[in-house]
Amino acid sequence: MRKVENLKSHLRPGGLYRRSDLEKLTKSVDRELAELVSAQVLVKVRHGLYEYPKPSRFGLLPPSPDKLVKTFLKDDDFLLTSPNDFNSLGFGTTQLYNYQVVYNHKRHGRFELGGQVFEFCMKPHFPKKVTTEFLLVEFLNNLKHLAEDRASVLANVKAKMPEMCSKRLRSAVKKFSKTSTRKFFEEFFDGNQRLSSRAA
Repeated sequence: MRKVENLKSHLRPGGLYRRSDLEKLTKSVDRELAELVSAQVLVKVRHGLYEYPKPSRFGLLPPSPDKLVKTFLKDDDFLLTSPNDFNSLGFGTTQLYNYQVVYNHKRHGRFELGGQVFEFCMKPHFPKKVTTEFLLVEFLNNLKHLAEDRASVLANVKAKMPEMCSKRLRSAVKKFSKTSTRKFFEEFFDGNQRLSSRAA
């Protein structure tokens, strides 16, 4: 028990810990981790990843999505978003989704961490923070996977695009779009340019 208490003394409520980090503190890490989980001091988030829940007057607080992802990746170079963010673009989308998307350079696939679902997408480039232009490009990149009326949504996109900053949007398209998405934007930009030339 003394060894378990010694390991516990290195942990802090609200913290997330990898087994590989804790094994440096004890020679019997698996047994001690099992005892701490059994005593409900630690919660096993997934294989090799443990949470020390932080208490509050409403019960134990779950770790933040940012902290979960950072500990899982062992990296803070990622962008966390949600398909629900697409609803803020004003294209008439209303669907709600129970997972978050993590753009990163290391992992790909769907993982459950601490009861939360994350879709990890490896990308060579993504912004430091979410922008409207990036959201729009990603919305069209993923439209076929979303439960939305494609024709209606695309009509709304075309109607709202003239209100957006063309320079920032073109930059986002160049950096982040898939081939089909880039084609959609190029056709829109070309069509607008022809209309502008005729009006002149």
